[in-house]
Amino acid sequence: MTRPEKHSLTLRGHRTSVSLEPEFWVAFRDLARAQGKTLNGLAIEIDETRGDVGLASAIRVYVLKAAQSSGA
Repeated sequence: MTRPEKHSLTLRGHRTSVSLEPEFWVAFRDLARAQGKTLNGLAIEIDETRGDVGLASAIRVYVLKAAQSSGA
């Protein structure tokens, strides 16, 4: 197990920090790249649909669902 790493994201001009485990950062970056999006752009899409769930949790669930749908 590794400790979460904090990185800054910019969502519609607003800077925010998100803490994710390094493995999630790698998968999140890979997903953004595969979709032809920036990391901030994909984070904005996730942010718009997350409801009252924290952004870090929403990103983890997004990454997990993507892995499940790809058969990983």
